[in-house]
Amino acid sequence: MCDGPGGNGVTRAKEPLPSVTTKSLLHPKPPTTDAPPTYPVEWNTKNLPLRIASDAISAACAAGLIAPLITIFDRGVIENASGRSSLLNSISTSFRTLLARPHIFLASRPFRLISSVYFSTYLTANSIDTIASTTTLSPASHTKPSLSKFFATSTVNMSLGLYKDSQFAQMFGPSRIKRSIPAASYALFALRDSMTIFASFNVPPLLAPMLSEEVEKVMSRASLAQILAPAAVQIASTPLHLWGLDLYNRPGASFGERLRQVGGNWVGSTAARMGRIVPAFGFGGVVNAKVRRRLMESVEERM
Repeated sequence: MCDGPGGNGVTRAKEPLPSVTTKSLLHPKPPTTDAPPTYPVEWNTKNLPLRIASDAISAACAAGLIAPLITIFDRGVIENASGRSSLLNSISTSFRTLLARPHIFLASRPFRLISSVYFSTYLTANSIDTIASTTTLSPASHTKPSLSKFFATSTVNMSLGLYKDSQFAQMFGPSRIKRSIPAASYALFALRDSMTIFASFNVPPLLAPMLSEEVEKVMSRASLAQILAPAAVQIASTPLHLWGLDLYNRPGASFGERLRQVGGNWVGSTAARMGRIVPAFGFGGVVNAKVRRRLMESVEERM
């Protein structure tokens, strides 16, 4: 065709319209999409049963080593608070039983309760590490701090710890008559444990740089901070522990009577709780980590 007025006189052929058939209307082509390719998920599951067994063995080793001392100190603090025995007399009696009749001590319910708390705590931490190494294709011995590990171990430790405290209060309270633990006691025990866990996980990285470099001649500042922080917080958390026990031991006591009772037992009980915290959050954690690493390294050699 020719351009209209003002055109350049060039004739252009009419472009043909795309043909439409009945088949194309009835069976339209699906739209094309540029979807990214999918890849199969790969997990490091080799020798997984052996790795799970290593987690349990290392947790059992750590719990078995620290549980006797923690059992002795926990019983001493509670018997002293209830008036059934002095702190030193309770501790010395328990030590004599452990040394003279270890089978009786190790089969006792208090020891089994303490062992269960720390075995479950260490096993939870180990399991989180194994899950992480499995899903991220990392070596079996790989460990990494994480919020999931912190919250999981804290939940397990606090839940079982509260149950243990309630049972110890009933076993070593002022009488053999069992009564329910007041809700306020549970709240104080939970606050006590929260303070200890916070001091064990969050404070050491902040405290270590503040320590003198002279400490490095004896031990690392990080290791010393890991011992000092949870021990020091017992100065503030032990009164909460004693107050919670007194609410159970003496339901009708006045505020002033409780204050005098807690103040009278504060120094000795704080020292005892410092003595049981260092093994629980220091030595036990080191043993668990070292045993697990060696077992996992032997498992890796099989891969």
